[in-house]
Amino acid sequence: MGRSTQTPIACTLMRGGTSKGPFFLASDLPSDTQLRDRVLLAALGSPDVRQIDGIGGADPLTSKVAIISRSSRPEIDVDYLFAQVSVDRPLVDVTPNCGNMLAGVGPFAIERGLVGSREPITPVTIYMVNTGNVALAHVPTPGGYVTYEGDAAIAGVPGTSAAIRLDFLHTAGSVCGALLPTGHALDQIDRIEATLIDNGMPVVVLRAADFGKTGSETPAELDADLRFKARLEEIRILAGERMGLGDVRSKVVPKMVLISPPRDGGHLATRSFIPHKCHAAIGVLGAVTVGTACVLPGSVARGIVSVPDGTVKRLSVEHPSGEFSVEFEVNESAGLKVVRASLIRTARALFRGEVLIPASIWDGTRSQIANARTIKHA
Repeated sequence: MGRSTQTPIACTLMRGGTSKGPFFLASDLPSDTQLRDRVLLAALGSPDVRQIDGIGGADPLTSKVAIISRSSRPEIDVDYLFAQVSVDRPLVDVTPNCGNMLAGVGPFAIERGLVGSREPITPVTIYMVNTGNVALAHVPTPGGYVTYEGDAAIAGVPGTSAAIRLDFLHTAGSVCGALLPTGHALDQIDRIEATLIDNGMPVVVLRAADFGKTGSETPAELDADLRFKARLEEIRILAGERMGLGDVRSKVVPKMVLISPPRDGGHLATRSFIPHKCHAAIGVLGAVTVGTACVLPGSVARGIVSVPDGTVKRLSVEHPSGEFSVEFEVNESAGLKVVRASLIRTARALFRGEVLIPASIWDGTRSQIANARTIKHA
């Protein structure tokens, strides 16, 4: 084979839930984080609104990366680092989690030999490096092989696939250090009532009506309202400071979610912003966190959501392209505590091969790769 001025990096392009992006082994990327970020930007083709010179999909939902390694932590199978690669800016953000890409971590880990398979379901315990939380993925493996075929349907993805159940354990305060960073279920930010909450994703929950919205607007209609978007960003910046996130102008958290009464038989309707563009659906951990806000007494959801009785509560979260059912197990003996949040996602491996980046960015020398392995398993 002839020599090339490009560096090949092994990866698997995967759909995880309603997101998509390359999955890498950490040992195949440089250990230096600044160099790693330059590599990811080059691989996805950012910054460019079309990402024409990379494998990104020109949308925040398809400009994501998962970096996986075998974990050295007790009772943990793999470590998962999520990276949100900005489409039009030279920015790689590893602050948040992504629960959609999380759905692909278990299948990827099994197929790359990081986790041995069982029959008919292989449990994969995943440490989410971004926030220090743990998820348990239940991956269908009939005959000891990952299967992507099944009858589970999720909104925003055509057809059906094998169901992957994700259990989120102890996610309260994943980024902000507390479920309610301000200590209150209800805050007022520049005359707007809000619930500032973090149960796997820092989220600012707001009533659509407080912005003169019905909550049934399409994402395109909301994105076209520049005055509304500017107001939402003003609230986001102030909320970020109160949540202990500092200056969030260059961060993708907190997410902003408008809630309103349900329209299609669910418990509430949502419009989620990630953080400047209205989501075509809602993120996994965003749905978990918004659902948690709904079950909290005195939150901004009061008067909007009718919460089911019992210690196991299932909420249907409506969004622009369907609904998201989230199940909560709560302990109400000493104030409300969410013990477990579970939901069903699907995933599929789309392509395996090598993504090529200019060697001038990284030459892929084995010494750097070896250093990455040493650091990961120290």
